[in-house]
Amino acid sequence: MSTTESPDAESSADNPAVIPARKAELRPAVEQVPDYTDAYFNKTRAIVGKFGDTEVTYAVFMRRPVVSATRLAVDWLEGVAAARGTAFEIDLRFDEGRWVGAGEPLMYISGSFHELVDLETLFLQKLGAACVAAYNAAAMCIDLPSVAFMAFDARHCTGPDMAEMMAYAASVGSARARRKVSAVGFVGNATDATAHYFEQPRGLGTMPHALIGYAGSTVRAAEMFHETHPDEPLTVLVDYFGREISDSLEVCRRFPDMVKAGQMSVRLDTPGGRYVEGLDPSESYAVLERHAPDAIRGYRTETELRHLIGGGVSAAAIWHLRERLDEGGFEKAKIVASSGFGPEKCKVMAAADVPIDAIGTGSFLPGDWQQTYATADIVEYGGTKRVKVGREFLLRK
Repeated sequence: MSTTESPDAESSADNPAVIPARKAELRPAVEQVPDYTDAYFNKTRAIVGKFGDTEVTYAVFMRRPVVSATRLAVDWLEGVAAARGTAFEIDLRFDEGRWVGAGEPLMYISGSFHELVDLETLFLQKLGAACVAAYNAAAMCIDLPSVAFMAFDARHCTGPDMAEMMAYAASVGSARARRKVSAVGFVGNATDATAHYFEQPRGLGTMPHALIGYAGSTVRAAEMFHETHPDEPLTVLVDYFGREISDSLEVCRRFPDMVKAGQMSVRLDTPGGRYVEGLDPSESYAVLERHAPDAIRGYRTETELRHLIGGGVSAAAIWHLRERLDEGGFEKAKIVASSGFGPEKCKVMAAADVPIDAIGTGSFLPGDWQQTYATADIVEYGGTKRVKVGREFLLRK
């Protein structure tokens, strides 16, 4: 494989491989390809088999800027080639984690037309969403470089294949942010199966809301967790009863030694339909006036204002919780935030300089699925350059 320099000109020395993926069986397996590819590709394969094979080159591109996250597609292509007793030349134009402009070929794939034609549907499925998710993850980590992110996307995925793709993408975007701004980035994810992408032996996480409901109180849930997992740090959800401030303080009073050791975090996941305990619109403005006055001055869109002073986990809510923890003597208690933290919300949080220690998010997943569509066109047949009119920009130079 060969590569070319990306627009933002990072040297290869600054661009190490993210994390080795675990080798797994091909999904879909070679014998399943006809069942999962488009019918016209199967018919074309039969035609090429009848009238004679030729060498072709595909150009693969996307219509929006992305971050290159091609490894899952490339690994699958190489696995299929080996199973079919052939080889594909894959010319990667951008190293993993590089910025790619709209319409720029991510890669060129050359080989037997007969062996490649029925693979297009499937390798494109492994590219588009991963590249967009990697772009989103990188943007979030770059905007909040001192925050540790946790990939809590698995429950929003459509199955194991997508869950692996999204974990991989988060790791690629995170690695880019580390190179660009020395960001903390994504430090783990929620499931054991894909934890290896973050160099973790298992998934991260402490308790869902269901445990709070089962325990009957926030403090009791924290006690149950600590008694069952005494060697783990403790992150406690504090919004179940709408007592974010009261329950945060009670939990810290119950576990003062863990607070002093930096092993205690409280997690805000308040729904957008109500304000955190002690806040309303007026008080939310007052909180930001004390801590981040520039964030609420000047023009703000409706969405930005909601992230700043609206209900749920707003910038004001996080500052409000930090104030109350510090006033209670719990300066070392950490704050974990979740609920809708995507690129737009992270940018607003950065503008308000919010005191978040960690963010749990699945919102780096593409929001507009049309933007994930990867496209491939054949640009060479038997060594002759040829592509449909309007796609001449894909020809390899």
